[in-house]
Amino acid sequence: MKKKIISLLLIGSSHFYLSQMTYAGGELILGLPTIKLSASSSTDESFGIATTASQGTISQEQIQTRPLSRPGEVLETIPGVIVTQHSGTGKANQFFLRGFNLDHGTDFATSFDEIPINMVSHAHGQGYTDLNFLIPELIETFFGKALPFNEDKLAAYHTAYFNSAAVLYVPDNVELDLPVEGIFLQDSDSSVPFNKHILIIAGKNSKVSYLERFQSIGQGRAKATANITVEVLALEGSQVKFSAIDRLGDNLTTYLSRRGRLSADASIDWALGVMNEGHLVADFDSDLIGDGSHANLKVVAASSGRQVQGIDTRVTNYGKNSVGHILQHGVILERGTLTFNGIGQIIKGAKGADAQQESRVLMLSDKARSDANPILLIDENEVTAGHAASIGQVDPEDMYYLMSRGLDQATAERLVIRGFLGTVITEIPLKEVRDEMIAVLDEKLEKR
Repeated sequence: MKKKIISLLLIGSSHFYLSQMTYAGGELILGLPTIKLSASSSTDESFGIATTASQGTISQEQIQTRPLSRPGEVLETIPGVIVTQHSGTGKANQFFLRGFNLDHGTDFATSFDEIPINMVSHAHGQGYTDLNFLIPELIETFFGKALPFNEDKLAAYHTAYFNSAAVLYVPDNVELDLPVEGIFLQDSDSSVPFNKHILIIAGKNSKVSYLERFQSIGQGRAKATANITVEVLALEGSQVKFSAIDRLGDNLTTYLSRRGRLSADASIDWALGVMNEGHLVADFDSDLIGDGSHANLKVVAASSGRQVQGIDTRVTNYGKNSVGHILQHGVILERGTLTFNGIGQIIKGAKGADAQQESRVLMLSDKARSDANPILLIDENEVTAGHAASIGQVDPEDMYYLMSRGLDQATAERLVIRGFLGTVITEIPLKEVRDEMIAVLDEKLEKR
């Protein structure tokens, strides 16, 4: 009995591809033609007009409209491929191509956005294919739950036009010892809108530290817009430490929304460094839905040149005994403009809630412009709330003292700024983040 050899190559923007041979018994036969198939989001090519069943393009719409009972069935869009489910816990899928056993997908080299996703295996060649990370039912449940698409026009635009997304899911009762870092780079040579959606789901009683970076790269000056939404769903008893350093270039006009939704006894510790070069409108909000939930927002911002930034930070207490604290400090250089709006809202029924906020701005130029608006909206008795706000310039006596000790003016100003922002920076839990924020701030001061 002679065996048949099948060499399968999958190429396309869906990035499923294979270049391997598989056979079962008999004589090895080489040189058989390669079956080529692409799966992409493009609708330019029509599926079904090919002369053979192995040709054609599977569109993203066709994959989305196909009923799926498990993630592995996505690969069944490939003609002749059958995916079965092994019985038992922790078992991989079993793959068949036109009747030939492909084991656990060892003959598939699977990638997504040019990143290989085959699971590592010592026993199986390039490792087995596992698509169980596809969690559409989970995403469908939580996408837009923190920030509904119909909340305002900016949210509606984002939902309609975001062009990439990332999901971080921490299952129930899982504690991550090491922080997770998400890096999102914007090409300054491109005028394509930088519309990103980040979804973070912390399961019940889970713990996770997450560091987020938005940064422009390249030497281009192409004008573009950015509309970024970050949703953080903290389920019952979960603990999330969220740190961010934003360094988008002056070629971008940005709307940035970070929204947390907290269930009972959940907590989110926000530490946000807003160090962008371009104009910015930002919403940093936390909805304390569950009883005993806790949100602590710490924001550091800097405006320079002719940059205009408006930052709205809001905590809304829905649950009983929920706690929401806001601490934000900013510095303004040259002709920059920075506005802080701090909003503490306690909804009717949130007895025992606590809403505190502090907004302070330091201006290093007579031409700088700033505003700090503390807002309290209280609809319940038996609660605590407070606010503080201040806007001022560098104390001449502090500068005189430092310069009398031999420091030049630039060094003296840097020390004053570090001392002013240190109140917030020292509250950031990760030392690496604290050091980077100081380094970025020093870099902005050197560009003056």
